[in-house]
Amino acid sequence: MMGMTNGLAGYIDSNRTRLLDELFELLRIASVSTLPEHKSDVHRAAEFVADALRQAGMTMVEVIPTDRHPLVYAELVEAPGKPTVLCYGHYDVQPPDPLELWVTPPFEPTIRNGNIYARGAVDDKGQMYAQIKAVEALRKVHGKLPLNIKFLIEGEEEVGGKSIAEYVANNPEKLKADVALVSDTSLYADGIPTLCIGLRGLIYCEVEASGPAVDLHSGLYGGAAPNAIFGLAQLLAKAKDEEGRILIPGIYDNVAEPAAAELESWRGLGFDQNRYLAEEVGSTRLTGEPDRSVLERVWSRPTFEVHGIGGGFTGAGSKTVIPAKAMAKVSFRLVPNQDPDHVVACFRRWVEEQTPAGIRTEVRVLNGSGAIVVSPEHPAIAKAAQAFQDVFGRETVFIRSGGSVPIVGDLARHLHIPTVMMGFGLPDDALHSPNEKFKLENYYLAIRTMAHFLALYGG
Repeated sequence: MMGMTNGLAGYIDSNRTRLLDELFELLRIASVSTLPEHKSDVHRAAEFVADALRQAGMTMVEVIPTDRHPLVYAELVEAPGKPTVLCYGHYDVQPPDPLELWVTPPFEPTIRNGNIYARGAVDDKGQMYAQIKAVEALRKVHGKLPLNIKFLIEGEEEVGGKSIAEYVANNPEKLKADVALVSDTSLYADGIPTLCIGLRGLIYCEVEASGPAVDLHSGLYGGAAPNAIFGLAQLLAKAKDEEGRILIPGIYDNVAEPAAAELESWRGLGFDQNRYLAEEVGSTRLTGEPDRSVLERVWSRPTFEVHGIGGGFTGAGSKTVIPAKAMAKVSFRLVPNQDPDHVVACFRRWVEEQTPAGIRTEVRVLNGSGAIVVSPEHPAIAKAAQAFQDVFGRETVFIRSGGSVPIVGDLARHLHIPTVMMGFGLPDDALHSPNEKFKLENYYLAIRTMAHFLALYGG
């Protein structure tokens, strides 16, 4: 077994420069999926990924047009009787704003203090590309693959993933596999091999509040006319108590508690609350349910957050209006056993009952997906833990992520397969922020670990 990982390590070491150059080429493509002006960049990234899959030896590669951004599908099915792994990743990235906070330009990848700095470095180009290179390395070192491989890579992850959700639902036979491999998560800490076995779900909504028919003069109407922004603020302020518990009735229905063994393992992770507050959050104190540990709050408890509020006048100078409309973007993170439809129904009912006098409200649901938990006993999870341990030289830890990867839910629902979440990012990688990074060494470790996992799982 060590001979196998050493063979892979040798191949990766002798190709380090090329592997990095290729990733840099992909990182230079500004594939920002939410901005129409980058549509051609998004297509260019899809074609780049398709070419990389051909070079890795895939026998069938397709760039599949959708209503928005293309999907890239590829397969190499030449190992009868062996398991099939469906690899998932995304080539689209978040917008880079605010640009002035980047030390080096977001689409000019740069190495600084052992990190690759670029938008998409870790989320998810670097990790997705490492999957492709893992398959390439395995084929080059062993001559052929010990199992069957399929790839499905999307360009809409950062804008809701609608096209891939439809594609998975409509193509269960084509995508048939024993397990999925997703690399879009992080290590618990640098050097600690980590498998993520749980994800929160997500419901994202807009709440629009309307007051008067048009913006009104606050001198002539102030004191009598309802104010849409103030009404919306009053409504949102009732959603949680001062300690951070959600006050919307029904939200905590069916919430599953983590197993005792899982809680015990979390306690053994050596989580440092003071460091987390100082270095990651950077506020004066943490909030949330005081009777829950921080890891419980972010991994296994539901949340309600406000992401942005718009309305009224915010320009330079003064303009005394009572705004007619205001809008807030809000979301719920869901945990196992919570039903997204039930949560939406509870929220709609609560908004209707709590809307202040004189204000009309509308709730629009933009997207929603449930939470996921995978058993650490599953054979593929066990092999992934072994692969991590062999390469990193220490025992693999099992964690959850507070984030959501909707595709994992789609794969469970339509293909009835679990997902191995092998991520190689770090907690401070600034995923959606300026100066996003990916530790250079973790890029190479990702290639080696995933190649070793595929070899072990193929037996």
